[in-house]
Parts: sequence; C-alpha cells; structure tokens
Amino acid sequence: MAVIGLAKRLEEVWVPAEPDPLIFPRNSEGLYLLQRIRDEAHRFAITYHRSKRSKRMTASALDSVPGLGDIRRKALVTHFGSLARLRQASVEEITSVPGIGAATATAVLEALGVTVDSVGSAAQDDLVQEDQSAEQATR
Repeated sequence: MAVIGLAKRLEEVWVPAEPDPLIFPRNSEGLYLLQRIRDEAHRFAITYHRSKRSKRMTASALDSVPGLGDIRRKALVTHFGSLARLRQASVEEITSVPGIGAATATAVLEALGVTVDSVGSAAQDDLVQEDQSAEQATR
C-alpha cells in the first residue's frame, strides 16, 4: 500500500523515500482529489472524536442504576431539574414521577450516594458526617 503525506500550507505531496516533495500545480485535478481525500479523512476523524467526547460528557450517575433506562432517567431529570435536586428528594417524591417505583427510587438515591433508612426517607451522607463532626467538636 502506497502512503503519501499532503502538507497543508503549501500543498506539497510528500512521498516516502523521496527527499523532496512533489509540487502539483494549484489548478491540478490530482491535487484537488488529494485535498478532498485529506479533508474527508479529517472530517471523519473529527466527527468520531466529537461523538466519543460527547458520550463521555453525558455520562450520568444514573447510568449505573439497574432498571432505569433512558426514558425514565430523562423523566427524573426533567421532573427535578438537576441531580442536586434529585439527591435532596425523598423516596416518596421520586415515586411521584410516573413509572418510578419504590425499589427504583431507592436504587436511584443509593446511586447518588444518599443513604435511605428503612422508613424510606433519604438522608445524605454529607449531612450525617457533618452531624458526627459537630458532636465530636462539642466533646
């Protein structure tokens, strides 16, 4: 397989084992074809990179919740507006969203790092740690 390089600024065609580049006339059909191939390869690579990056950027803490698909995940975020508000919600508030049951609501809160007691109300780990720190400070 033959490989060449096309320098962008001067549109020089570099061939392996050749010390000097090939210079095509600016209006050459061959140069135009090589430019189109280069531009298409760049477009393909950039599109691939953007899709990989956007998938990383849209990763959510809710992705790991078993039984919670795209539709119910979007319904939760739409209903509460953000993951921060969802963290503050109780199991009862989460189950008020259509399609979300108590088991799923508990799994959602646990995935967000919120502990759920047996009654079903949520208490954030941070608040528990702050209370413990305050008790130790008063001793």
